Amino acid sequence: MNIKETLLEKITNKTLSMGVCGLGYVGLPLAVDKAKHGFRTIGFDVQQKKVDMVNAGENYIGDVVDADLRELVSSGMLRATSDFSFVKDVDFIAICVPTPLDAHQQPDISYVVDSAKAIAGYLTRGSVVVLESTTYPGTTEELLKPILEEGSSLKCGTDFYLGFSPERVDPGNLIYKTSNTPKVVGAVGADAAEVIAMVYSTILDGEVHTVSSPAVAEMEKILENTYRNVNIGLVNELAMLCHKMGIDIWEVVDAAKTKPYGFQPFYPGPGLGGHCIPLDPYYLSWKAREYGFHTSMIESSMMVNDRMPEYTVERAGKILNREKKALNGSKVLLLGVAYKQDINDCRESPALRVMEEFQRSGSLVDYHDPFVPTCRYKGQQYQGVEKLDEETLRRYDLVVVTTAHSTVDYELVAGVGVPVFDCKNVMKAVQNREYIEVL
Repeated sequence: MNIKETLLEKITNKTLSMGVCGLGYVGLPLAVDKAKHGFRTIGFDVQQKKVDMVNAGENYIGDVVDADLRELVSSGMLRATSDFSFVKDVDFIAICVPTPLDAHQQPDISYVVDSAKAIAGYLTRGSVVVLESTTYPGTTEELLKPILEEGSSLKCGTDFYLGFSPERVDPGNLIYKTSNTPKVVGAVGADAAEVIAMVYSTILDGEVHTVSSPAVAEMEKILENTYRNVNIGLVNELAMLCHKMGIDIWEVVDAAKTKPYGFQPFYPGPGLGGHCIPLDPYYLSWKAREYGFHTSMIESSMMVNDRMPEYTVERAGKILNREKKALNGSKVLLLGVAYKQDINDCRESPALRVMEEFQRSGSLVDYHDPFVPTCRYKGQQYQGVEKLDEETLRRYDLVVVTTAHSTVDYELVAGVGVPVFDCKNVMKAVQNREYIEVL
């Protein structure tokens, strides 16, 4: 049998051995899903702490069920290691490592490069490598393929298969998880595409949509998040205009979304957070410059969204001015540092930039977040205010809602007589609005 026939047979009889490189919010759920569907799976990570926790059955990702992880580890279906020599023991490996921006707002693909080099040294004939990390169009074929071929002395398409299938993880989403979200697959060659699509069809419940190349799949992922970035930028800009005009942007959006076609609601806020939406447009803009092309609409929305933390503090300063107080020296409490509601993830959280802007203005800033007791930002460790009660709230000159956590007692927050700047409109149902101002 040729490579494709061998791999398809292994998928069918579930003797295909699986690997996942990077055991973060994308990789660990994927590894668990592979193991749950009867495929022995090895998770690879350079952080020994994560490896030890997985092997002890200790979960650290919200979208993974604790009991599932414990059972899979105890049954031997899932294990983790920092030793990449075990790559030789897997038939299929997905790369799920971070792709952040560097200090110059340019793509940092060092984790992808390091992972590819580590895998290449132990890649065997008949293996499949799939990149899931979000990146710029061309990464799989222009960067990953040469590294794997050179490091393994194998030829892509002949000796091993290569593809790109973008992660679609929405932390905290109660409906769509890794297992039931549709998957896009683009591969180098039709045989590779068929094999990779069959793997995902077997381990996931969502539809698998195959495209003609890795570059199409890479661009598709960028489109998903740039679409949101642009539309959020639009509504953030309208929020600033509406404030000047004395119009409630939240009421405007609620009215617009009554239209059953041609409109999807997006909402303003203190900025963008998470790994994808704030970062992905930079990947596309950076790549576009290689072709002498400027993504003017995308770059404009990025500028609007990047300004929102600063705008938030400007508005907060005006609220304090009405109380005859200055930003400098005022005590400010932020409600929420997670980048979205009801999760413990602070990656690229706009609340942290809002905190930084307040500090730059001389304000004394604390935060309360029921999901994030401590957080680290730019090398500094922050300890959250643990208890949110009337006595605590009265210590502050201003409270700013930066994350719409559902577990906060907003009636209490509104009732103590301290000015509140609600950047998420999470207090819309609160009756006592004397001290509330909305973004």
